[in-house]
Amino acid sequence: MPKFLANTLRWQMITLIMLGAVINYLTRSTLAVAAPTLLQELQITTQEYSYITAAFQATIMLQPLCGYLLDVIGLKLGFAIFATAWSIICMLHGLATNWQMLAVLRGALGLAEGSANPAGMKAVSEWFPARERGMAGGIYNVGASFGSMLAPPLVVWAILYYNWQSAFVITGALGLIWVAAWLLLYDAPKKHRRLSLDEARHITAGQEAHLQGDGTRPSILSVLKMRNFWGIALPRFLADPAWGTLSFWVPLYLTTVRHFDLAQIAMFAWLPFLAADLGCLFGPVVVLALQKRGVRLIDARRGAFTLGACMMMGVAFVGFVDSPYAAIALLSLAGFAHQTLSVTVITMSSDLFRRNEVATVAGMCGTFGNLGLLIFSLLIGGLMASVGYTPFFVSLAVLDLVAAVLLWTLVREPQPADTK
Repeated sequence: MPKFLANTLRWQMITLIMLGAVINYLTRSTLAVAAPTLLQELQITTQEYSYITAAFQATIMLQPLCGYLLDVIGLKLGFAIFATAWSIICMLHGLATNWQMLAVLRGALGLAEGSANPAGMKAVSEWFPARERGMAGGIYNVGASFGSMLAPPLVVWAILYYNWQSAFVITGALGLIWVAAWLLLYDAPKKHRRLSLDEARHITAGQEAHLQGDGTRPSILSVLKMRNFWGIALPRFLADPAWGTLSFWVPLYLTTVRHFDLAQIAMFAWLPFLAADLGCLFGPVVVLALQKRGVRLIDARRGAFTLGACMMMGVAFVGFVDSPYAAIALLSLAGFAHQTLSVTVITMSSDLFRRNEVATVAGMCGTFGNLGLLIFSLLIGGLMASVGYTPFFVSLAVLDLVAAVLLWTLVREPQPADTK
């Protein structure tokens, strides 16, 4: 190994899994960018589109099952299986001829893609000491916003030069390429042949002893009895609809309300996700800055979440500004703010739970987040024609503030004898 790469294997591993998240969110965002064209060609209504997105959110709520399987099968093989599945399913979207077929395919896609967040948190828990997990989680979370950011220019290019079907084939094929790299390069720390003794000691020394785990698999019922689970799950239930709105509805909003054409969507729709990338890194920086001032880790994470929730107030004004560019700016602020708080609360599963519990807990928290997104998406589809988008943008700001209050009141710092 080159000298400058010595003791950096953990950062190489999180970069690899971050690239998997890029593909994950690129494939799931392809439909949203293609929606204006696809809905017109297949004569799909906005209400039917909400059913299609709801099918994805309904099955991605099975994240606890994905997390449990990753705990049982192992991260390397398990995530490879899930990634292969979602890549092939994405490519099959190009065969759809009606909204019912798309709904079935989106449901299958959600089931496979629900593995991403549990996999990311499991990798962070295994490969990083406590003080580095925030930044590692931020790097992983960059994949979500970067994948969503790539979708507008890539998908629009495919549609303009080929057709909407090709967009799904191209993004799915990229997933299969990543699977090959994953199987070739990834392994657990205890099995990785390139892990140096110094780096192994660094990782082990920074792991909290009371979070090491005893090798047993947690049951879903036991997780539901944990106070800290609800302290993460309920804020995610309230906060995650913001990301779903950005990912699934903004291209349609820009088309129907701001009258953007396909080229303008390619030019501007990626900006909120670029801002979200910066938010992924800003959140951990805030946590580290607070820790340097003597704030304890859990309180520092709650402080970063609260700051993000306050910045989310800007999204409430999207529907009130006349300029479409001001609306894009406010949506970009929302992307930055949401990822600031999102990376913070997602990382807390590795701070509050034992290593053998992390993937299961992360999956179950993801279920609650996607349940909130599912309900919100159905409300948009059902009420948008009568009330417009503005009430939904306002409610996103309020929901995040309530989520911050719950994070402060429900989460309890774990003690050496008590991680519940």
